[in-house]
Amino acid sequence: MISLTDTQKIGMGSTGFGVFFLFFGMILFFDKALLAIGNVSFVAGLAFVIGLERTFRFFFQKHKMKATGFFLGGVFVVLIGWPLIGVIFEIYGFFLLFRGFFPVVVGFIRRVPVLGSLLNLPGIRSFVDKVGESNNMV
Repeated sequence: MISLTDTQKIGMGSTGFGVFFLFFGMILFFDKALLAIGNVSFVAGLAFVIGLERTFRFFFQKHKMKATGFFLGGVFVVLIGWPLIGVIFEIYGFFLLFRGFFPVVVGFIRRVPVLGSLLNLPGIRSFVDKVGESNNMV
C-alpha cells in the first residue's frame, strides 16, 4: 500500500472533484461555472499531489511549452466565459502534456479483467494500439 501524506490526500480529492466537475460541466452543455470550478480544482489538486515545485517543472519544461500554453490558455478562456473554445484548447493541451503517460495507462488497463477484453475488440484495438505506442516517453 502506498502511504500518502495528508496534503497528497487533499490533492487526490481535489483532482477527483476537478475531473468530476469538468465531466459534469460538459454534460450540462458546457456550463461555465462548473468548468471553471473543475479547472481550478484539477490544477490545484495536481499541485497538492506532486508538490508545487514539481508541478511548475512539469508544466514549464522547454519541450512542453506549446502544450502548457494550450492547456492553461484553455483554462483562461473558460474562466473569461467561452467554455466550448476553452475546452477544445484544454483537451488538445492535455493530450500533448500527458501523451508520455498513455502507454503506461493503456498497459495497465489491458491487465484489468473486464476493461482489457474491451480494449481488444476489433474496432477499439487499432485505436488503442496507436495511442499506446511508446515512441516518445516523457
